[in-house]
Amino acid sequence: MSNSAASPLVMLHLGLGSFHRAHQAVYMHELIASGDTRWSLAGGNIRPDMAETIAALVAQRGEYTLETITPGNEHRFTRITAIKEVIAFEPELKALIARAVDPGTRIISFTVTEAGYYLDPNNVLDVAAADIAADLASVRAGKPGSTIYGALAVMLKARMQAASGPLTLLCCDNLRHNGDRSRRGLLQFIKQLGDEALMDWVQANTSSPNDMVDRITPRPAPDVAERVLAATGWADAAPVMGESFIQWVVEDRFCAGRPNWETVGVEMVDSVAPYEEAKIRLLNATHSCIAWAGTLVGYQFIHEGTHDAAIRKFAFDYVTDDVIPVLSPSPIDLGAYRDVVLDRFGNPAIRDTNQRVAMDGFSKIPGFIAPTFRERLARNESIDSVAMLPALFLAYLQRWHRGQIAYEYQDQAMDPAVAHAFCEAADPVAAFCADAVLWGPLAGDARLVQAIRGACGRVDQFVQNHHA
Repeated sequence: MSNSAASPLVMLHLGLGSFHRAHQAVYMHELIASGDTRWSLAGGNIRPDMAETIAALVAQRGEYTLETITPGNEHRFTRITAIKEVIAFEPELKALIARAVDPGTRIISFTVTEAGYYLDPNNVLDVAAADIAADLASVRAGKPGSTIYGALAVMLKARMQAASGPLTLLCCDNLRHNGDRSRRGLLQFIKQLGDEALMDWVQANTSSPNDMVDRITPRPAPDVAERVLAATGWADAAPVMGESFIQWVVEDRFCAGRPNWETVGVEMVDSVAPYEEAKIRLLNATHSCIAWAGTLVGYQFIHEGTHDAAIRKFAFDYVTDDVIPVLSPSPIDLGAYRDVVLDRFGNPAIRDTNQRVAMDGFSKIPGFIAPTFRERLARNESIDSVAMLPALFLAYLQRWHRGQIAYEYQDQAMDPAVAHAFCEAADPVAAFCADAVLWGPLAGDARLVQAIRGACGRVDQFVQNHHA
């Protein structure tokens, strides 16, 4: 599938955070290390965040150390050298746009978190969101925006005008059907712009494969750099760390060539659906369950909650009772996958924080959790086990409302006024269950309200037992 060229073909990645550098960049590093040098990585950010990390990567010519840690506490240090071009941020994104326009760039990939797509459960773009409205105004004025759509629209228009040829848009975030959904958001954004020429060009000259990504990658604490220095002698200013487990499943729908990733362990498939569904429900939703529950009883790290018998049972029962039945049959051994996931979460060396995993609940309820409710109810089956997850989140929100969360809660999709209103309502459970953003067509369903009300009682008992 790769195209030969005198200079390497380029995958431009938007979002040089820890996850990309511990995941997609690692596969590209291994491909280049194997002797296949036909592709390389370029990357930068579309927002002015992570300024120190980007500056460090520029100074280190894109190189950094990845520390991986097994559940048995074995540490491995690898210098990753796949990112050949680090593009420093500036508001006009001129260098990123120039890289996107270069005919040698054949893939633009991106990681902007689940909430960065501004889509409701029906995949309708929230054009009233302040960030989207601001980006529409910016792009109409010929300037890039700060969302993925505002950045891509300007990059793709410049590429169209330069006649630089087709390319693939590769979303690498934890969204179900992430390629299809990010594409729908982009096309709705372009429709709002009223740019028919760009709409026609994007539809004819780009593809958007779905893919499933998996590796637990906490925000690096200072001790990561200390361990890297002790192990390698290099004072790396931009190290990352993650678990030893890694997986990438990608639909083989690239319209301008792609790296031979299958030679380094990437699973290239016709449909990613069963893999992403298992990952989103068995891993992502369970991760959030443990983070919300752990926060309620004073834990700081995911592994602490995973080793708490009551919290582990919440997660285990949710998967076993309610998820596995609706996902079966599957090409994956779901019971074994559940057990591997819990073992990974229990790795104490990863020190993944509840703060990181608990974020963006207003995206995770509709994206990761509500589908199991809909499918169980459609089959006239119990929703008692899955109800524990939103009940934990509601208890978490009530703590946040009272200013009793021990860290800053971040949620791009949350309207704080709406969340406070839930907590101030005469019946918080009913108000929470009536929210259409969270629940879509299930909003206000009496079965949903009853199940979550019962689960809230069990959450209260769980918290009391821990504080007894």
